[in-house]
Amino acid sequence: MKDSKKLGINTICVHTGEVKDEQFKGAVSPMFMSTSYAFDGVDIKRYPRYFNTPNQEMLCKKIAALEHTEDGLIFGSGMAAISSAMFAFLKSGDHVIIQHVIYGGTFNLVVAEFEKYGIEYSFTESDKASDFKTLLKENTKILYIETPSNPLLGITDIAEIAALAKESGVITMIDNTFASPINQNPADFGIDIIVHSATKYMGGHSDISAGAIAASKEHIAQIWKTAINFGGNLSDQNVWLLERSLKTLNLRVKEQTKNAQKMAEYLENNKNIDRVYYPGLKSHPQHELAKKQMKGFGAMLSFELIDGIDAMDFQNALKLIKPSLSLAGLESTTVSPAQTTHALLSAEERLERGIKEGLIRFSVGIEESEDLIEDIAQAIKSVHKRNG
Repeated sequence: MKDSKKLGINTICVHTGEVKDEQFKGAVSPMFMSTSYAFDGVDIKRYPRYFNTPNQEMLCKKIAALEHTEDGLIFGSGMAAISSAMFAFLKSGDHVIIQHVIYGGTFNLVVAEFEKYGIEYSFTESDKASDFKTLLKENTKILYIETPSNPLLGITDIAEIAALAKESGVITMIDNTFASPINQNPADFGIDIIVHSATKYMGGHSDISAGAIAASKEHIAQIWKTAINFGGNLSDQNVWLLERSLKTLNLRVKEQTKNAQKMAEYLENNKNIDRVYYPGLKSHPQHELAKKQMKGFGAMLSFELIDGIDAMDFQNALKLIKPSLSLAGLESTTVSPAQTTHALLSAEERLERGIKEGLIRFSVGIEESEDLIEDIAQAIKSVHKRNG
């Protein structure tokens, strides 16, 4: 097979990182469920917690190819990936700079755990690289960003952050979950370590909990040393399911992205919607930047209803779109970040980050956009009727 760099994206999704069925010549990867492998006379001592069973090892090759990196690791959750990546490079006395609006679980990891280990941290005031620069210290070790951000779809200039870090000798990490490798490849802009909640677009069917890291061989080796102690490996059954899901990643994400653009435009022109957050809209303050660093604008958006329409009443009136905790499945879903992803933040902390109680995050699926529009329209009409 050709080098992955020369293969088309659908070919990478389907073929890179396959486990060959040498015995029966099956069309799909066999599943190796063993938790015990030979230790004598072998090149690799395999063990699930070492991230090197046949299914684990080969899936990492697919993820690395998708993200244009040398190597990868897979985990039991996105937070297992993020915490392993962070703690692999941090020790007592180190300092981290973190983007101000990020996934609530990442925020809670930082504020709840870092002080226990004597790790300093600073949150920026905005998405701008200049904010990161003003916070740099001699002991800064990591610049951490998330773009598009959860849940307000803010866009950070990836190339500027990478350049700043290179000048300062600092490691860069990015949560690339919302974009997926289909719409954005941060390694191409100089980012060192890319993390994903593979539960989302990589899994894509709302039936797998997983995390992923893509980086250089050197950085992956460093993360591996910490990861084997944290024990956040993914079971081989879920590794197999994740490989299955990645085969259709490009097809799914492109369709969802196309739908999201239509939905964002519809919502922006709906008199019952106060504000829409989506980088594919010209009204988005960072639309031009998104065009520079994204291949597509993604399938996530957020919006706020006008006063008088309760966010939960609206979501409960939906018939096709499902109010649901997670995101990025084939089916369209909504969620209230104030009650879920950012519930661990105080009301004041949420408002500081622009996350209002009535904000709704919308994960757009592969349904017909006309059907999604009709569902939103009937839900708004139902709430209006109920309110008299």
